[in-house]
Amino acid sequence: MKTFEYIEGGVTAARGFRASGVAAGIKHKDRKDVALIVADAPAAVAAVYTTNKVAAAPVQIDRERTCSGQAQAVIVNSGCANACTGEKGLQDARAMARFAADALGIDERLVLVCSTGVIGVHLPMERIAAGAELAAQALSLKGGGDAARAIMTTDTVDKQVAVELEIDGKTVCIGGMCKGSGMIEPNMATMLGFLTTDAAIHTKALDQALREAVDVSFNRVVVDGDRSTNDTVILMASGVVDNNVLTPYHPQWQYFVDALTTVCLELGKKMVMDGEGATKFVTVRVKGARTDGDAEKAARAISKSALVKTSWFGLDPNWGRVIAAVGYSGAEVDDQRVQIYYGDICAYDQGRVADASLLKAMRDLMRKRVFDVTVNLNVGSGEDTVYTCDLSVDYVKINAEYTT
Repeated sequence: MKTFEYIEGGVTAARGFRASGVAAGIKHKDRKDVALIVADAPAAVAAVYTTNKVAAAPVQIDRERTCSGQAQAVIVNSGCANACTGEKGLQDARAMARFAADALGIDERLVLVCSTGVIGVHLPMERIAAGAELAAQALSLKGGGDAARAIMTTDTVDKQVAVELEIDGKTVCIGGMCKGSGMIEPNMATMLGFLTTDAAIHTKALDQALREAVDVSFNRVVVDGDRSTNDTVILMASGVVDNNVLTPYHPQWQYFVDALTTVCLELGKKMVMDGEGATKFVTVRVKGARTDGDAEKAARAISKSALVKTSWFGLDPNWGRVIAAVGYSGAEVDDQRVQIYYGDICAYDQGRVADASLLKAMRDLMRKRVFDVTVNLNVGSGEDTVYTCDLSVDYVKINAEYTT
């Protein structure tokens, strides 16, 4: 199997891109809060957006602009979501793009905008304008780290991944960064994510690759079951590598998609590991379902259940909550055929329940930072996997005081 080499650099690992992150004082005086990613020339672009019917102003603007298949820059602010802000919010999002375009000397239509933070608050436009100018001046081939830190909200660490691979004998890089710690639930993508590659790739193929990668990565992570108004994942391809243009007919097409998926999946896992107040990273696997769709339903239900997630936090191997979630998930299930495992310890085996010694072993397993929960429905061959975390006291505290 072909492998990928992990490298440093995040979004600036790919050639043809620079980035920066600066402090504009949007919410905190000394915290980086404006990020800028810029291609040296107009790049191919693809994007996926929130499925929430309440979409923030930046999402509405970017949906229009990415239809062209080209972009050259993305400007991002943290501290204010610019969501539910009416016509003024749309005007502000356009102005934000214009500030970046003017600072860079490029066509405004090639600038995308993203915002993250509190809903229902207008952007401080003077600070946004100053931030765009500062970010343009700070652009660097090594600016990926600063950009990743500038998009954080309740995140406790920045999230970056980059890989290197060979296409047509040429070295190709794929890099990415994301933010996301709360309001994380599958179905695109409850976070902001930015990906770059220096591969030459057809625009329609870029869109296909992104959607394939997102479906099995960002769409398979859960922190709390909430879906944001601002979810955006943007992929830009500079095309500076002299490979044969990638399309689904290229002999190494799947290799490229696998590498892109790897970047997205690693970023998604970093979000779960940094879930608000999270103390556990749990991989939920459902197999033996009637269909893959049923397996997905069951895995999502388990991963979103507040009762299941609080039991993990409390080191309580309460498998009854797991099977209850499966039962209401909509998947076909016969409780007398189900098997539930914590790690390799069987908690429930087709009607037979774990004894006291096995329950103790499961509690010991749950003391680890990372563990698996596997459910075998034994009614078919469908399977799916979702990555999630526990629900802690700190999660309640963070979100009880988010706007205050």
